[in-house]
Amino acid sequence: MEKYKVIEIKESVFKNNDEQADLLRSDLKKDNTFLLNLMSSPGSGKTTTVLRTIEALKDEMKIGVMEADIDSDVDADTVSKTGAKVIQLHTGGMCHLDADMTKQGLVELGTDDVDFVILENVGNLVCPAEFDTGSSKNAMILSVPEGHDKPLKYPLIFSVVDVVLINKIDAIEYFDFDLDLVKEHIKKRNPNAKVIEISAKTGEGIDEWANWIREEVKAWNN
Repeated sequence: MEKYKVIEIKESVFKNNDEQADLLRSDLKKDNTFLLNLMSSPGSGKTTTVLRTIEALKDEMKIGVMEADIDSDVDADTVSKTGAKVIQLHTGGMCHLDADMTKQGLVELGTDDVDFVILENVGNLVCPAEFDTGSSKNAMILSVPEGHDKPLKYPLIFSVVDVVLINKIDAIEYFDFDLDLVKEHIKKRNPNAKVIEISAKTGEGIDEWANWIREEVKAWNN
């Protein structure tokens, strides 16, 4: 006879979150709302990339942005100046968003008057990758100063994304960053991930990134 029961909490938490994520994704699909989960480490250029994305698509899509941070509203304030609909999500010390938190954010944002929502997740390469937010697609930014070895050090995040943006490509000559090698590392982790080279600062590659979004939104709504 067992003296006590052992419960795998982590497995239980992930299972429940995955179920909630699938339900949220189904609801978004019915509403023709495309949710992009954007992940990266701090300082990679997420917010600047969001600004460039809004600039490229604002005349053809109704855009909403959810800025997730442990604290502060700096990013939401910055994005609000574009005219896009934006809310700030505080995670209360948690280093990620899960499906339920994302759903709460969408309720507060309101999706009746938006068809493309960007979730700028909390900045790190570990926790956000572990939790399915219920997004339509997952994207991440790897900036040149971070180094080409990150797919080897943080395999999970590279394995769960649909597209990798290699940002700050305009500064590549100043860093020991091997573009061919990083693409090889990414392909090993995720053969299906699309890689797009961009500079959120100069605008290089943003057209290709915007076209990828257009195609994915169209496919989501069909």
